[in-house]
Amino acid sequence: MNIREKIFCRVLVALLLTVGANPSATAQGDHKTDTLECHIVGFNVGMKIPSTRFSFGTAPDGSTSDRATMASLYAPPYMNYGLNAIYKYKNGWLVTLDGDLWFGNNNLLYRKERMGSVYTHDSIVIGTGGTDASVTCYNRGFSFQGGLGKVIRLAPKKNPNSGILARMSAGYVRQQTIFMPNYDRAPQVDGDYGLLYDHQRHGFILTESLGYWFMSNNSNLLNLYVSFDISQSWSWSTRDYVIDDYLGIHGKDNNRYFDLIYSIKLCWMFPLKGKASHEYYYY
Repeated sequence: MNIREKIFCRVLVALLLTVGANPSATAQGDHKTDTLECHIVGFNVGMKIPSTRFSFGTAPDGSTSDRATMASLYAPPYMNYGLNAIYKYKNGWLVTLDGDLWFGNNNLLYRKERMGSVYTHDSIVIGTGGTDASVTCYNRGFSFQGGLGKVIRLAPKKNPNSGILARMSAGYVRQQTIFMPNYDRAPQVDGDYGLLYDHQRHGFILTESLGYWFMSNNSNLLNLYVSFDISQSWSWSTRDYVIDDYLGIHGKDNNRYFDLIYSIKLCWMFPLKGKASHEYYYY
């Protein structure tokens, strides 16, 4: 046996003695559950309900009124659909980017009082064919928001990727009335004429969210969160000329509007990379 073989045998014997002298190294250690860091794409659905009590419009002279808020313009609730881009860190922090679209169902309130020159005495809108155009009037809105969040783990040893979700985001919001004739063309609310009555507004939105975030240890498909959101929107008119007989506006709308909006959302999430090995053992 040459010198190299002797050294190898002695090192091997030393390693075997070391392992045998350390019981904890040969026994299975505590079972652990791994955390996940990844990009996530989500699809959410829900509804929005604007507050009638805490929303108001402010005139240039400082007087306030609740007659031109989202709740007074459109009958709730509004359906909400959206996309989410999320980055989740191992410590539970989230960086989020949300895009939401919402709309009602033929829900413009006091439409005949608002657009008296468009409706006839029989409360219809005459189309180009001389008959009722059956105009549907509903709201549409969208927002883009970026934010930060945190998943507060409730059972870190069993599932550190799930827990209470707390989030705050901010961004841009826009909303308006959409006119859709069902039976015939209605030039009274089409093109530039429709811009007189559509109440288009835009501005800044701030949202606070609280909910539950669940990510499965075993499946890339069973990942979701449900949240209750409270949004504050500060907006103003984008139009140079507005006609609203109900509000008494014939000209530039110089009011500023604050809307408080409640939302309930369910989001289905898809991690963009495979799950980390969710179970591992120490030896």
